[in-house]
Amino acid sequence: MEPIRIGVVGVGYLGKFHAEKYARMDGVKLVGVVDIIGERAKEIAEQLKTESFSDYRDLLGKVDAVSVVVPTPLHFSISRDFLENSVDVLIEKPITETLEEADALISIADSRGLIIQVGHLERFNPAVIALREVVDRPLFIES
Repeated sequence: MEPIRIGVVGVGYLGKFHAEKYARMDGVKLVGVVDIIGERAKEIAEQLKTESFSDYRDLLGKVDAVSVVVPTPLHFSISRDFLENSVDVLIEKPITETLEEADALISIADSRGLIIQVGHLERFNPAVIALREVVDRPLFIES
């Protein structure tokens, strides 16, 4: 079975974390990392033995899936471009700036049978860990 070809767009703190995890996963090939700060992309790419790019469009046609880990105002346009090129997308929270943009991305993904997922993991958040020690069986947690 061929490995899943993945790219990471935006390699600040969270994006670097995504790239590091992908680089260590079996069945995954980290094709490249993208950042508008070229030196940052090069540094991370060298550490993880992959390619670096300064324009996310350079990944189009090279990846099966992508993590979009950029400032929120860029989520919609970047994610749309990947979805329109048949690439599954993981977007760090929030999905987009507006509900209309979110609906548009979901519609594109649905029409093409693609995966669109929002990264919103609180499992390792120190506040959540501390709460587990205080509350034995919560009915719900509102933040």
